[in-house]
Amino acid sequence: MAIYAISDLHLSFGTDKPMDVFGDRWKNHVQRLEQNWNQVVGKDDVVLIPGDISWGINLDEALPDFSFIDSLPGMKIISKGNHDYWWSTHRKFRAFLDSNRLETVRMLHNNAYRVDDYVICGSRGWIDPGDPDFTEEDRKIFSREMERLRLSLEQGKRLGGEIIAMLHYPPFDFSHRTNDFAVLLKEYDVRICIYGHIHGRWDENWRDETMERIRFSLVSADFLSFRPIRIA
Repeated sequence: MAIYAISDLHLSFGTDKPMDVFGDRWKNHVQRLEQNWNQVVGKDDVVLIPGDISWGINLDEALPDFSFIDSLPGMKIISKGNHDYWWSTHRKFRAFLDSNRLETVRMLHNNAYRVDDYVICGSRGWIDPGDPDFTEEDRKIFSREMERLRLSLEQGKRLGGEIIAMLHYPPFDFSHRTNDFAVLLKEYDVRICIYGHIHGRWDENWRDETMERIRFSLVSADFLSFRPIRIA
């Protein structure tokens, strides 16, 4: 069994949201994703998808996207991104999966999953307080996401094993220095953290770096040329 990661799939089978308007790198991205995924991921592997999964604004619109994800090899653990407007409670999403016979998707939301010798934890994260547009409402969301991450890490600690953290937002400030989310990861001795959200203006040095004894990997789909990357 191997653990792979890829975020920001931005699927839109159930709504009209073509991604090639954002540049040639997104041309035929779903076909490329499917081909690459089938080449590298086996049925017994696990794929972590930290957010921005479907453009659907509700679960009905997101259903074709999750049917596509379910058809791909491996077990998928998903967490929330800033564009996942379909996001719902854990109970409602579980009922949605069951009623549509989608068997290979699991939601990470205030919980954790044991995967062999690893434990998968995480939250959405949020924009850094150093952002010039950061508001008091952002501060509330930032604090809430910190608490969600702590809840997940606490459960992960009880499950035992090496923790892999999933965040949608990068745990850095504008100068690429680790922020409070990374401090919390360090508190729980996390050694691997994946994140997405960033498109089109990355630094190649972000591909796989170690800071504060944590290995950080940017796994946005376009950054990976729509090919899941193995992280464990």
